[in-house]
Amino acid sequence: MNRVLARQLKTNVCGSKHIFQRAWSTHVTRKVSSTAGSNESNANSTGDSPQHDIAIVGGGMVGIALAASLASKPLTKHLNVAIIDNNPLLGRKNIIEKGHLPDPRVSTVTPATISFLKDIGAWKYIEEQRHAYFDKMQVWDYTGLGYTRYNAKDVDQDILGCVVENKVLQSSQLSCVQESDLQKTIYPARLNSMDMLPSSSLTGLGEVPSTADLFMRGRLAKLELSDGNNVYAKLVVGADGSKSRVRELAGIKTTGWNYSQNAIICTVEHTVENFTAWQRFLPNGPIALLPVGDKFSNIVWTMDPTEASDRRSMSEDDFIKAVNDALDYGYGPHPEITSSGGSSLSWLTGDVNISAKERFETPPKVVKLSSERMMFPLSLRHAKDYVSNRVALVGDSAHTVHPLAGQGVNLGFADASALSRAIAEGIALGTDIGEANLLKRYEAERKPANIAMMAVLDGIQKMYAVNFGPLNAFRAAAFHGAHYISPLKKRIISYASGEQSLPLFS
Repeated sequence: MNRVLARQLKTNVCGSKHIFQRAWSTHVTRKVSSTAGSNESNANSTGDSPQHDIAIVGGGMVGIALAASLASKPLTKHLNVAIIDNNPLLGRKNIIEKGHLPDPRVSTVTPATISFLKDIGAWKYIEEQRHAYFDKMQVWDYTGLGYTRYNAKDVDQDILGCVVENKVLQSSQLSCVQESDLQKTIYPARLNSMDMLPSSSLTGLGEVPSTADLFMRGRLAKLELSDGNNVYAKLVVGADGSKSRVRELAGIKTTGWNYSQNAIICTVEHTVENFTAWQRFLPNGPIALLPVGDKFSNIVWTMDPTEASDRRSMSEDDFIKAVNDALDYGYGPHPEITSSGGSSLSWLTGDVNISAKERFETPPKVVKLSSERMMFPLSLRHAKDYVSNRVALVGDSAHTVHPLAGQGVNLGFADASALSRAIAEGIALGTDIGEANLLKRYEAERKPANIAMMAVLDGIQKMYAVNFGPLNAFRAAAFHGAHYISPLKKRIISYASGEQSLPLFS
């Protein structure tokens, strides 16, 4: 953890106690040409350069989540929203085929995220597609010194989470937007440039100022798109990923680092259905086996770049053998703790009895590779600011984290929820929704929570990046404590489920 992020953590955390059912209800834009000096009307303008309340740059899961959240609120459901993304899937009615094999790009959504998706009306569409709830999770490492099993019943819940394909999450939220009163326009283009001028008085303008006048007075941002369109908006939201063009054009700096690790993701098949989330820490990084429904699971395997390239190119049979080895006796033994609780760490908790549901289990064997193997590099990045005048960042545009706990998209959904609430509050108060002072409320809510999760995940990654005897014993003690100390286990499960408090503090 570098000094900048550590200082942010101290300052911001310690001090805070269906598939598509029909086409889009509006339209996909055609190419037009315009200039800032042209005479245009307000939000429903038929002029060459349309004006919107909000321009969301990025139509991925988090960007569409924001649109769906706005569409679900009484104060924001009639807003005029532009969605700028050149992904051709956004213009298709049906992006999920019946009987398709699971896509390797999945997300593990927490109970808090499920609650959000229910609130915006998306979960009913997700339940019509393949998804996999899990109520148990087992985590262990290659040394055989310790493990922990988490059960939803430990916190009086039915589930710990649900694994959903990203395209199911996206299309389900799009269905919500399509069926809403939200005025929406898709711009199938990339953002080229963004211009904003300082705010000044509207005195002397007509009763209905033109778009050009509002832009010249700093009340609108101007976006120039790759298809030749110019779009104006009161608020620009960067939901365009870790290489955010919005963040770059807004001049917002980031801090962070690259991990010397790549992740391989793919879909695999078993002979039986998997109902547990499994994660084992190996010398070069963790491997996770996540249920995705039917007899399929998703693999997320982190390792150094050279090993990742080798694993990606090896034959299917060799890869399956390597996966089963990594999830069983490969690299080291199973944790050996007797039914009476005896182990080298029994001094930590004394003699306790282990129920059958808490004993170490071996994951189901993988028998087939059911998708391509995809590989991507890992990094930690955090924007120094989430907002500036007429700009707000959400999701990976504001923060990227290590995937070891599957928390990235959950942080993004929480961002979308918080920003939509801030916008609704601004409308209720009659405030310009693009003013930095309003947007700072969103930043104040989300930055501490995101930094805290980033610090926890980075700490875990670093703790397991070193193979050193005393540190191995410390990790084993941590596993042992998390398994047997009930209050600690409950705090960890609750935090991972979406609560904002840190695991060790009330």
